[in-house]
Amino acid sequence: MTYAELVQSIQDWTENDESTFTGELDLIIELAEKRIFRESDLNNTRKYSTASLPAGDEFLAHPTDAVVIRSLQSIDSSGDRAFLLQKDKSFLHDYITDRSATGTPRYYSHWDNDTVYIVPSPATSTAFEMAYTYRPTGLSSSNTTTWLSLEAPDALFYACLVEASIFMKEAPDLTASYTTKYQEALQRLVVEENLRNRNDEYRARSLTLGEL
Repeated sequence: MTYAELVQSIQDWTENDESTFTGELDLIIELAEKRIFRESDLNNTRKYSTASLPAGDEFLAHPTDAVVIRSLQSIDSSGDRAFLLQKDKSFLHDYITDRSATGTPRYYSHWDNDTVYIVPSPATSTAFEMAYTYRPTGLSSSNTTTWLSLEAPDALFYACLVEASIFMKEAPDLTASYTTKYQEALQRLVVEENLRNRNDEYRARSLTLGEL
């Protein structure tokens, strides 16, 4: 489904081409996309970033597009990797009372919206790989297709109808009907992600449609 096709379908289903409504369609699509991303865990929203900290530096900046930090690994000079454990800042403050102390990084926490706090700070320059979730560029007149519009058009479409019905102050039963259709489409998407994309046949047998 392209941007133009989605816009036309929303107008057709709502039977509304009034200028105030059509002027809000980009916002309706944006809200629908963000709802799907927040209510699911999709492979296409995962990214990785590598950065280095000099010895004694305990603050690692997030990638500028990071929304959720999924994990953090240190990579030593030999290329060996080790996962850091996420802890609350209070635990880290108790673990390292002298912040000038250095060692092998073991724990991290969120320091603020843009920074991870690592303890102990590395004794030598150390690379870190951060796995995180980001928000892909949304559907628009200048970005006419996205992964969602091509691979999950049903979930995107019904999410848009939910937002459109709220904007138009439709009867609650109609909004509820669209919400149910959206939730069903989202569940199918989640099943595909979790059971098909994240379980290979080496470890799990194939599932038939009736078993999903």
